[in-house]
Amino acid sequence: MRKLIAQQWLSIDGFAADSKDTTAFFEYPKYNEGWEEDQLQLMKNIDTILLGATTYKMFLDYWPDVDPNKEAVGPALNSTPKIVFSKTLKEVPWGDWDPATVVAEDAVNYVKELKDQPGKDIILWGSLTVCRALAAHNLFDEYHITLAPAFVGKGMRFLPDDKEWLDMELVKSKTYTTGVLSLVYRPRSKQ
Repeated sequence: MRKLIAQQWLSIDGFAADSKDTTAFFEYPKYNEGWEEDQLQLMKNIDTILLGATTYKMFLDYWPDVDPNKEAVGPALNSTPKIVFSKTLKEVPWGDWDPATVVAEDAVNYVKELKDQPGKDIILWGSLTVCRALAAHNLFDEYHITLAPAFVGKGMRFLPDDKEWLDMELVKSKTYTTGVLSLVYRPRSKQ
């Protein structure tokens, strides 16, 4: 079975988006120093990227035309097949790269079936609505949390408010010179 990974950037106080629903608190280029090389290694084991409609639109404004000299992960991200969950989008182009696939059906059932298909690992970036739905059904095998050295005070969390995760195993951690902290957790048991 393929591994499903939720990768989220969070503020130190645990928010995935600030009170204005932006991710400005982690968009400083310096935060990628060192982290991006590790991201390239992770991408070698990924063959599917999952995105919600809002994150897709944010990514579309940046990633398809990104300069690989400024964002080394760009070519790997752009060439990896993407699935966009949306009930409103009909087409999901990706610049000059192959378009993403739009899925209008229930993300939970679709991802359950996707995990059973042969292939490499699957990653979800951002996409808080989709993330909450998949987490509520215990579908994630790993949580890759990147803490930005910033407090936002209030905002949006990436897990459902009624979900408690009490038994997580720390698999890996790394501190970067920028103050960014990377943590990889696995649920010890699906609750």
